[in-house]
Amino acid sequence: MSDTFIFGYGSLVNRATHDFQAVHLAELRGWRRAWRHTTLREVAFLNAVPAPGSTIKGLIVGVANSEASLDRREYAYSRTDVSDNVDHPLERPIEIEVFAIPQGLHEKPSGDHVILLSYIDVVVQGYLREYGEAGVQDFFETTDGWDARIIDDRAAPRYPRHQVLDADQVALTDHWLDALSAVVQKL
Repeated sequence: MSDTFIFGYGSLVNRATHDFQAVHLAELRGWRRAWRHTTLREVAFLNAVPAPGSTIKGLIVGVANSEASLDRREYAYSRTDVSDNVDHPLERPIEIEVFAIPQGLHEKPSGDHVILLSYIDVVVQGYLREYGEAGVQDFFETTDGWDARIIDDRAAPRYPRHQVLDADQVALTDHWLDALSAVVQKL
């Protein structure tokens, strides 16, 4: 294979969080998102987990010249080859990897490993820009772990790649969290 791409399914879907030029809409078959934590990070974050019959929308990003910086950004993950499971528009052979925490090294979020609302906001903003409101709905519906504790850090974002959302984007995120009966606590 000649080119290396990463399948992004969380913050990488928001182009404002990176400067990759080769970016394409894609779908990863046989995987799902789940909120997880490891001892490598203070807060919970999205993980891709194998799930036969499931599909998640995202982006593939070409990483040939920026692999080191992306690996530093995603240091809690390992790369897994998913080339045969990704539908994308490119007609040339490419290698596609997904960042995922190896089985047995992650757990469901706990009281000490909360989900940051500023992180959710970044992901929702990315899906809205790439896939519209249907993409946001799909993000919420193809992600497990919404029963975890979510901390509202919007006033003082703790997520390092946080973005400014407009009122409609905030309302859309809040709508889906309400629809899933997610509990959001103020800091």
